[in-house]
Amino acid sequence: MKEQSNQQDATKATNSGSKKKKRRDMSSKERVQDLQRKLYLKAKGEKGYKFYILYDKVFLSYVLEESWSRVKENGGAAGVDGKSISQIKEEGVADFLTDLQEDLRKQTYKPQPVKRVEIPKANGGTRPLGIPTIRDRVAQMACKLIIEPLFEADFQETSHGFRPKRSAHGAIATIKEELKSGKTKVYDADLSNYFDTIPHDKLLIALKERISDKRILDLIKKWLRSPVREDGQDKGGRKNKKGTPQGGVISPLLSNIYLNLLDRIVNHPTSIFSRSGIRIIRYADDFVLMGEQISEQVTKKLEELLGRMELSLNTEKSKIVKAQESSFDFLGFRISYDKCLYEPKCKQYWNIQPSKKSEQKVRTKVKEKLKKIGHYSPCEVTGELNDILRGWLNYYDVKGLSYTKVSKSKLRYYLRERLNRYYNRKSQRKSRLYGQQAFEKLVADFGLIDPTNFYAKAKS
Repeated sequence: MKEQSNQQDATKATNSGSKKKKRRDMSSKERVQDLQRKLYLKAKGEKGYKFYILYDKVFLSYVLEESWSRVKENGGAAGVDGKSISQIKEEGVADFLTDLQEDLRKQTYKPQPVKRVEIPKANGGTRPLGIPTIRDRVAQMACKLIIEPLFEADFQETSHGFRPKRSAHGAIATIKEELKSGKTKVYDADLSNYFDTIPHDKLLIALKERISDKRILDLIKKWLRSPVREDGQDKGGRKNKKGTPQGGVISPLLSNIYLNLLDRIVNHPTSIFSRSGIRIIRYADDFVLMGEQISEQVTKKLEELLGRMELSLNTEKSKIVKAQESSFDFLGFRISYDKCLYEPKCKQYWNIQPSKKSEQKVRTKVKEKLKKIGHYSPCEVTGELNDILRGWLNYYDVKGLSYTKVSKSKLRYYLRERLNRYYNRKSQRKSRLYGQQAFEKLVADFGLIDPTNFYAKAKS
């Protein structure tokens, strides 16, 4: 009866959606959303249902048009073929999409090697980033748009990363709620090289829980087995048995599909985790376990589960934290139990603020940017810096959740000192800001963001 009721609800929702607007009057975006809604409702209404015919939807004209639109909006560098978004626009988007559509329809599509670059990390090291070609990114986006609704119907509430209408802020808000409820023992877990170690065979088993269309599975295999081009040489290819390159459009979804297996086990009512009152809060491959107590038996079980999934914990970074005594960092935030200084009725509160590493990261970005724009006009300098400041402040200044007053003051002080030095160099003598209070001038006359006067909009 419950399944029948779910199916009836799905049918009603689909019918009501179709009455609002005729298909011929819909934009590509609206048609994709309508298709996704139908796929999601079908998957939600029938838990064990496997989708047999999906591939033909990947190369639908409106799906490819919306895929191109999203890839274009995300931007990014060219892949191994050297073709940028602007170049494709110059040569003709319609021809580009028609050519890709034909290759997908005839099943002659073959992805090109993934360009690998090293991205600097805050600790001085680097992390690898894969850059597929624009063409491959559009194809991956089209596939993602079709299969994502099927797995969204199965994903757990405890997963927050790279999902529609979910964010890091939701994960932090959930952590705060759990801390308030008394779950103050936190197992801060760190997976070792997660994206590089996802086993293809086990990932395909997870995909087959919802997908029976062999053509879709073969398409995903092609991306998983794409060689990586580094220093002019191709590595991997068909011999690849593990990993999905960070940077691929479909990689975050695949990573969520695989780690959903862990979420399901931890959240299962009969598991040792649930019986111990433990919750998991996960954002992609970053996650914490939270409970009133976390026993050695629980952590051993976690290691065992990850071992069966052919994943491993970084034992040097993974640790149990007594959150009432020690702070811990998650997704760039520092979470601590601090004394109230200004409210007599409040003794202590859960303080969520940018981590020290996050504060240093934005200062480094400002410093590096100023090195590159030595002769820009004040208006241009303001524009470049505001892009950095706005992004950082919008992420960390979350109304009703985080406390950023101290961090904002420190950032303001850094900007003031750095900009005064920047404009008081000999090379800046011709600048109208030479010998002036540059930060104050840029704020007053050119609209530079003063962090202490910036207030992000409430997150929906």
